[in-house]
Amino acid sequence: MEAIEVQAPLSTVYNQWTQFESFPEFMGGVDQIKQLDATHLHWVVNVHGQRREFDAEVTEQHPDERVAWKSTDGKTHAGVITFHRLDDNKTRVTAQIDWEPDGLVEKAGAALGVDDRQVKSDLARFKEFIEQRGAETGAWRGDVEAGS
Repeated sequence: MEAIEVQAPLSTVYNQWTQFESFPEFMGGVDQIKQLDATHLHWVVNVHGQRREFDAEVTEQHPDERVAWKSTDGKTHAGVITFHRLDDNKTRVTAQIDWEPDGLVEKAGAALGVDDRQVKSDLARFKEFIEQRGAETGAWRGDVEAGS
């Protein structure tokens, strides 16, 4: 699990995170995310030079608290992002990303901690992205109950 403090209000930080299609602007290896509907996403990623595509579903979402998703097409990829108000203009974001490496190169990278460093780096770029903009690019504040 990785965490970072962002100099922006909780709702601004949360709102930006719900804009999945903006992830390629701050996430390394994510080439594209297409939001198919309120809870379904299509990801295109590049992992160690290998292009991968998979579908994912938002499995839980509570405004200003958390967003969780998991892959739906056999690849193991899931994430939970939580948001914590520290004060009016500071938010802590925690990220737990789980995925199953495929092939020797990915397994070696995972064993060396490359994945954890990538999440930490992505959070730092997200922080820079939202702090420099000063506002979110959009928002989706729907509520998705776990198991629904």
